[in-house]
Amino acid sequence: MRPIQSASKLPRVGTTIFTVMSQLAAKHSAVNLGQGFPDFDCDPRLQQRLTDAMRASHNQYAPMTGVPALREAIANKNKALYGCQHDPDAEITITAGATQALMATILALVHTGDEVIVLEPVYDSYVPAIVLAGGRPVFVPLDHAHGYAPDWDAVRAAVTNKTRLLLINFPHNPTGRVLRDADILALERLVDQTGVLLVSDEVYEHVVFDRVPHRSVMRSPMLAAHSVVISSFGKTFHTTGWKVGYACAPAPISAEVRKVHQFMVFAVNTPAQHAFAEHLADPRPYLDLPDFYQAKRDLFVQGLADTPFRALPCEGTYFVLADYSQISNLTEAEFAKKLVTDYGVASIPVSVFYDTPVEHHVVRFCFAKEDRTLQQALARFSALSVTAMDS
Repeated sequence: MRPIQSASKLPRVGTTIFTVMSQLAAKHSAVNLGQGFPDFDCDPRLQQRLTDAMRASHNQYAPMTGVPALREAIANKNKALYGCQHDPDAEITITAGATQALMATILALVHTGDEVIVLEPVYDSYVPAIVLAGGRPVFVPLDHAHGYAPDWDAVRAAVTNKTRLLLINFPHNPTGRVLRDADILALERLVDQTGVLLVSDEVYEHVVFDRVPHRSVMRSPMLAAHSVVISSFGKTFHTTGWKVGYACAPAPISAEVRKVHQFMVFAVNTPAQHAFAEHLADPRPYLDLPDFYQAKRDLFVQGLADTPFRALPCEGTYFVLADYSQISNLTEAEFAKKLVTDYGVASIPVSVFYDTPVEHHVVRFCFAKEDRTLQQALARFSALSVTAMDS
């Protein structure tokens, strides 16, 4: 019998760093500040709404595009927060989380040979989706020396006649960078000059700190008309396991995204959609989210100040980067493994977010945790020393 031969469509992809670090955390009974999920529960009122939806027999397939009440609620939220009026029937699609929204969008819009510009460090699901679509990722680095600021001149220089999409992610994972007004103006000029389509991953839209508003591309009518905006209820309502997200785009683009979506998952968790639709009637849970997470950011960053780590600015998301150059000369991957195995705290090396690993001696910590979890991690950092980490 001939051996099975199958050429991988993703030859460079293995087990994700998030899975690796979570497995190491479990093996060593470590505090897991690596993978980005809360260790606290979601709102009991939301849980009750899910139960009520199931008892109301919302247990069969939802409409392919999503439960109408939820699409209407999202349209109302976008209008209230960003002044953008999406047609809930033609321009909003409910997806199985933001990752599926991204995959469906990229598969729908990218053709063989197309180029997609991504900003490094880049979230790990983007590039595989581009490759599966037959596209080529074009990497433009954020400016590490200036707080990971986007270099729009470099982005403009990367645009060619093959460029199909520019994929952006602000608030940015893993760096925590948020957009400024000048960034929106630069994006408007870029789109006007090139006609490039934007895919804007805004899953952390409600996790922005220091009273700074989230500068969604939906605030710009011109950008909204050339964008697919993606978000997620998992990040907003502490329900990452429910896997419900959505994509907002002009009707012609949404129609193409839906063609792929219907054959990927067709329909999304029906009772959860009804629960979210009802939960969105009260804006306080997401309007209060910045203060909730800012308190956790401040607790963790203040604690890091008493360690050899140097916390980098965190303007949004529930991740903070920490420079460990005063602790060790190990590579980021080596340091992260040493930290979890010898000191019992899991992190993510930022070098894995680059196509070719870049070493800045920086790791990412997730602070979407109970205060006692963060305090436990900080207590373990008190044992850090240069000699121990480099031995």
